[in-house]
Amino acid sequence: MGRVLSVNLGKAEPAKDARTGVTGIGKRPVTGPVEVRSPGPRGTGGSGLSGDDVCDLRHHGGDDQAVYAYAEEDLADWSAELGRRLGYGSFGENLTTSGLDLTAAPVGQRWQVGERLLLEVSSPRVPCRTFAGVLDVPGWVRKFTARARPGAYLRVLTPGPVGAGDPITVVHTPGHDITIGLTFRAITTERELLPRLLPADALPADILRRARRAATARPETAH
Repeated sequence: MGRVLSVNLGKAEPAKDARTGVTGIGKRPVTGPVEVRSPGPRGTGGSGLSGDDVCDLRHHGGDDQAVYAYAEEDLADWSAELGRRLGYGSFGENLTTSGLDLTAAPVGQRWQVGERLLLEVSSPRVPCRTFAGVLDVPGWVRKFTARARPGAYLRVLTPGPVGAGDPITVVHTPGHDITIGLTFRAITTERELLPRLLPADALPADILRRARRAATARPETAH
């Protein structure tokens, strides 16, 4: 069993990178429960958390990225490495968790959070220039990618409230070994792993399409 340490929401504000415009990545802890629901398809739906702004609807938000969770244990490791305290919400996560290894979570695993909220692990977070701008660490995208502990996006199966202190209970684990960590490596640094993702039918459609293309691609003829 895990636990929600903090619920974090962001408001639209100017991004450090002028090309980005505005961003909601600056999440801050809030008190009291927050309602969570399915926001709708990417491109039209934003965050699953009421009051949380998602500004780039083309790349973020939507049902497959309704909630972003990052583990406090991983934040603590980064704090030690960077020599500065990373508070809850520092990585733009909606839920800062404890007691769960998110990198080892299988895609399609389901979490009961509190009394009513039911979430499903969908995919890993891939770092972008907005994330790099917020952290202001040289080579941050490369560092984050090499660590391969990306946190997990979750979709909402049953709406409900979430608050700091809520228990997280794993109520379903699928019968495959496709984890968040494996998926992240397959779509970033180890693309030869893409065909291995096919058993995880809970992955977002765009990742499954990439896996199918990789699985059916003809090997290059040796010269």
